[in-house]
Amino acid sequence: MSGLGQPWSRQTPLAGGGTECFTSGMNKPNDNPADPFKKALTEATKVMANDPELTVTYTVDPAGKTADTVRLPQVSRRMTRDEVLLARGTADALALHHRYHDAKTHSKFAPPGEMARELYEAMETARCEAMGARDMPGTAGNIDAKILSEARRLGYDSITQTADAPLPVAAGYLVRHLATGRPMPAGAQNVMDLWRGFIEDHAGQTLDDLGDKLSSQADFARFARKVIEDLGFGDQLGEDPDGTDDDAPDDATEGAEEEEQPDSSGSDDQDDEAEANPEESQDDQQDPSEASVSSDEMADQEMGEETEMPEGEAPLEPPPPAASDADPNYLVYSNHNDEEINAEDLADPVELERLRAYLDQQLEPLKGAVSRLANKLQRRLQAQQNRSWEFDLEEGTLDAGRLARVVANPTTPLSFKVEKDTEFRDTIVTLLLDNSGSMRGRPISIAAICADVLARTLERCSVKVEILGFTTKAWKGGQAREKWLADGRPQQPGRLNDLRHIVYKSADAPWRRVRPNLGLMMKEGLLKENIDGEALEWAHRRMVNRREARKILMVISDGAPVDDSTLSVNPANYLEKHLRDVIAMVEKRKAVELLAIGIGHDVTRYYERAVTITDAEQLAGAITEQLASLFDHDPRARARFLGIKKAS
Repeated sequence: MSGLGQPWSRQTPLAGGGTECFTSGMNKPNDNPADPFKKALTEATKVMANDPELTVTYTVDPAGKTADTVRLPQVSRRMTRDEVLLARGTADALALHHRYHDAKTHSKFAPPGEMARELYEAMETARCEAMGARDMPGTAGNIDAKILSEARRLGYDSITQTADAPLPVAAGYLVRHLATGRPMPAGAQNVMDLWRGFIEDHAGQTLDDLGDKLSSQADFARFARKVIEDLGFGDQLGEDPDGTDDDAPDDATEGAEEEEQPDSSGSDDQDDEAEANPEESQDDQQDPSEASVSSDEMADQEMGEETEMPEGEAPLEPPPPAASDADPNYLVYSNHNDEEINAEDLADPVELERLRAYLDQQLEPLKGAVSRLANKLQRRLQAQQNRSWEFDLEEGTLDAGRLARVVANPTTPLSFKVEKDTEFRDTIVTLLLDNSGSMRGRPISIAAICADVLARTLERCSVKVEILGFTTKAWKGGQAREKWLADGRPQQPGRLNDLRHIVYKSADAPWRRVRPNLGLMMKEGLLKENIDGEALEWAHRRMVNRREARKILMVISDGAPVDDSTLSVNPANYLEKHLRDVIAMVEKRKAVELLAIGIGHDVTRYYERAVTITDAEQLAGAITEQLASLFDHDPRARARFLGIKKAS
């Protein structure tokens, strides 16, 4: 917070500018020494956010904020310097975002494309932090400490190529640097410098206007969209929000009011009309600034008015995109709190190493079997790689196996063969793991080690592999359910939980760098509920955008989709039907080869290519046979291993 540069172990500033002093000796023997610090930081965060009703919590989960809650990093009893600095910097950053950020304005200008959206989000975060540095200079140093901690955790100081440095992060750093004039911490400075030349070459003229745009979020959003266009992502911006006719109903109403009331100075006439038409009068007199922060109920009312506009007026807005490509009737009540997150962002490196060590300890008895399975899979793949030939050719390598017929009949021409390119060399395999609570214990441990085997083995065979996981952020509904309750429990709301899709290993990441990530599956509290249909659609969407010629998606699950909050207010087969629809879509499009392994659950009723195992320890062998059989050229062999109903 502003002015928090004082020695952290001695005092903490309060809202009024004073400080609350504390030392470990002032605490009772059973008190947590960190509690006074947390209390003071909580109050200061509320003051800085300008929201006395704000809820501030401390958690081991990733820091973040919702409409009324701020989550700060946990501070242990030891209160190490790094813990305190990170908590302060995170509190400042989130409080400033809460104070200066308007969600509706942000949503209005937000682009739909993935890269454009990330650039837009990063620059808006930088704007809020720059506003805080201008109005409350003490926040700048605290946020620098937070950025330094994040840069170290993500290894930004060791990056040497732009391909490894995220462009949105660099753009956000550059905006903050230009707006505040402060140098960035070491790792962040490295990432910014790698991209700075490119950004300034393409958007330097636009960036010159940065200082005039900070105070107005709408003006800055337009500025950010222009920067995104300059950087070459204009195709991801979607429609121009300023080009829509959102205000047309108000304009039309005002025009009608002017015709009916040529003398606007008559307040009595206005009052009479307000009594006769209270709803219309309220809309006519609404200030534009109030309209920008109107409630969802008012927004619905305005949409209703738009549908009744006469011909020739502003066109209706297009309906929102469907939540699912497989089923346009599948509904998601709110996806605002869904997240796609890298495994390393859910735990710090030290914790990941500890969890990975725990995973290795749990699977020590299987170490020999795992090595044998890895070697077996590699031998099968490499054998097919080395023995793929075209025979009976007129030139190439002499086929010694067919010399006998030449001896038997000298008039028979010699036969030659040519080795073919490896069919699976240009291939990507994605392993989609069910991270639901029912996988806790032995099943998730075996699934994690099998992912380890796949990644190491396929990398040796020049096959790209991606490891993904899916669960939810909460039990029995999260923020989506809270919003549904606050909205009066509308009927048939659709999915009512917040998704958490985890990237344990991206296809292009080398295995040695992400090996600890699989330990995250051992983290207490990670495994919750499972919404398989949306997870499968997410994994499929990631794969179809890849450049590889062949794409294989393997799902490992131990049951049907289950989310209590969703199924309690929708038809009982709501999630299962969506899963079937997504599977049908994937299998019909044939861009991705889909297969599944069920642990103690018959998944053959969902997937065409599937196998069910009754013991989690059989999983490693099942994966080996499933994957190796994919590269068999004989369709009968493939059908035998894959459990396909008929050879294709």
